[in-house]
Parts: sequence; C-alpha cells; structure tokens
Amino acid sequence: MDKADLAWVSISTVLVLFMVMPGLALFYGGLVRAKNVLSVLVQVTAVFALALVAWFAYGYSFAFTEGGAILGGMSRVFFSGMQDLTTGVYQMAGTIPELSFATFQATFAGITCALILGGFAERVRFSAVLVFTLIWMTLAYVPIAHMVWGPGGFLLERGALDFAGGTVVHINSGVAALICAYYVGRRMGYGREAMQPHNLPMAMIGASLLWVGWFGFNAGSALSANETAALAFFNTVIATAAGILAWAAVEWKLKGKPSLLGAISGAVAGLVGVTPAAGLVGPGGALVIGLVCGAVCVWGVNGLKRMLGADDALDVFGIHGVGGIVGALLTGVFNAQPLGGPGLETLGAIPHQVWLQLEGVIITVLWSGLVALFACFVADKLTGGMRVPNDQEREGLDINAHGETAYHF
Repeated sequence: MDKADLAWVSISTVLVLFMVMPGLALFYGGLVRAKNVLSVLVQVTAVFALALVAWFAYGYSFAFTEGGAILGGMSRVFFSGMQDLTTGVYQMAGTIPELSFATFQATFAGITCALILGGFAERVRFSAVLVFTLIWMTLAYVPIAHMVWGPGGFLLERGALDFAGGTVVHINSGVAALICAYYVGRRMGYGREAMQPHNLPMAMIGASLLWVGWFGFNAGSALSANETAALAFFNTVIATAAGILAWAAVEWKLKGKPSLLGAISGAVAGLVGVTPAAGLVGPGGALVIGLVCGAVCVWGVNGLKRMLGADDALDVFGIHGVGGIVGALLTGVFNAQPLGGPGLETLGAIPHQVWLQLEGVIITVLWSGLVALFACFVADKLTGGMRVPNDQEREGLDINAHGETAYHF
C-alpha cells in the first residue's frame, strides 16, 4: 500500500461527495423557482443516499468485478471479501485498499443519479424519483460503468477512452434527463410565463463548489498521487476557465450581454468536456476542449433545446449530454502525441480512435435512453403517476411534497 495514494484517493472521494452535497444541490436549488427549491435539495440528498446504498449492496460488484462484457459478477456483493477485520487483511486495488477504490466509485454513481434530477425538476413525485433512480442505476449506470471501466468490459476492450466519466457519468445522465423530460411533459406555463432561476447567487456558490469538487472527480481518477493526477488537476483548471470565457463570449455576441448564469454554465460545460480527457490529453488539448464545449453548449441549451422541444428544466442534456459527447470525441483527437497528448503515436491513428469514441457515445445514448424510458414507465405505474397533480405543481413541491417552505416573507 502507498500511503500517499491512499490519502489522495480518500481526499478525492470527499471532494466528489462535496460536489453533490452541497455543490450540485445548491446549483440546482438556485436554478429552480422559490416554491420548489427545497424539493430539489431533498431529491439530491435522497437520491445520492439511495445510490450509495445500492452501490454497496450490488452496484460495485456488478460494475467492477470479473464477469462478462456487460456485467461483472457477484463476488463483491455487500463488499464481501474486501477485508477481514479479524486479521486486518485488506484486498488491494493497485496501491490502495479495494475498499477505498469502491468508496471513490460510489460517489460517482451517486452524482450521476443526482444529475438526472435537473431534467424533470419542479413537477415529479418524490416517490417516483426514488423508484426511477433505483431502476436506472441498476440497469443503466452499472452496466455502462462495467463496459467502460470494468475488467473485460466491452468498450474497455475495444479501446474507448474515458478517464473520469464522459460517457459513464455525463452522457449517461444527460440522455436519461432528456428522456425523463419528454416522459413527464413540460411544466405548467412552460413557454408562456417566465421561469427564471430564483437565486443566482446560490447557483453561483453551487457551481463554484462543483469546480472545487471536480478536482477529486478528475485528478482522483488517476487513483494515485502521481504525474497523471497532476496533469488531470491542471487540465481541470484550464478547461473550466476556457469554458467560462467561451460561453461568455458567445452569449455576449448573441444576446448583447454576458450573464452570471452563462458564466457558471460555461464553467460546468468546460468541466464536463474535460472529464473524459483529463489525464489523457495535454494542457493545450484541454484548453481547446474547454473552449469548444463552452461555445457548443450555448447552442445546446438554446437552439438544440428548441429543436428537441423538451422541457429539460435545468439543461442537463444541453450541458452534460452535449458537453460529454463533444468531450468524448475530442479526447480521441487530443490524446495523440503530435497534439500534445500521451497516447496515440501518430495523427493517422486519430480517425480510428475517434470512431471508438463514437461507438462508446452511441452505445451509451441508446442504452441509457431505453433504460430511462423503462424506468419512467415503471415508476409511473408504481407511484400513481410520476407527475404531481396540477394544483400541487402550481403551488409548489416544497409545501405539498415536503411540508416546508424555504423562505418566509
């Protein structure tokens, strides 16, 4: 065991947890209307907790143990066999205890499930959220994690590159959010009345905490306190900065004014784009990825959103889905050594690698989308309808679903 590696992965695990609570919770909470802020906070909290328990029970075992091309086996159900506390013997994953690796990956599963909530925010029953999460995590997150990262996984064996979760986390959650938005329908008044974020300072604090936590997400995925972690760390700095500037520039040009909402959205777009690339491209490649994702995601939450016609309330697909796809494909480009990356030896190898990246994107889009549709259908039937009644939606989920209000005037 390397104590420095254990310390770094442990800190990274805490940072990813920090991304969710309070980072994602505050980011999403600030973006919804005041009558629904608590509903988003409790949904993020409960979904994250549910995913952690499911990961302990069976998720990790099926995602990260030996098995087939799509699923692992049952040897680590309830983390069995990882340690013998009577003898003090711990199984290892590289230079750290497997228990630490499994804990780190638990936070990835949790945040991926929580990201989806932005797609159907402000209109879905709490019970339906929990049923959906359990089904989708089991049938979508776990298999895709195994295919991309697990021993013998289909996409891993094919040679697809995903350093910290472009496909597993961002495309996966983005597509699921889009399908959920289609399934439950648009919010009452969508397109006819203003649905502005109720607290942009809260959203800005949440986005800032996401950026801080993302260092654990990306640099922690090196699973060691080494040079790759240092590379991923800086790439997480430069790509995010580029995303902010690109989004602000495009918005300034198109709308005449750069906004705070645009700046923090650009930060998330840059973070999403560099996630699959963090330890697999040079700083120059990370800069370009951040710039491209920041610019393209402006279209993702405006032009593309109008074309799709779905009320993806918090633009999960427009940023995580679109940014994840762009980042995954560009990872196949900037991984090349002539472009400053550590991988492909020649420029001629780029087209084949980009094709492998595209395979991963297509499989993730189709798999996640179909499972999300199935999970919505089941949750709809089991909970008496995914969507809350019109009068409850009009009054707000905070008071109706949770008996609380965030603000007292």
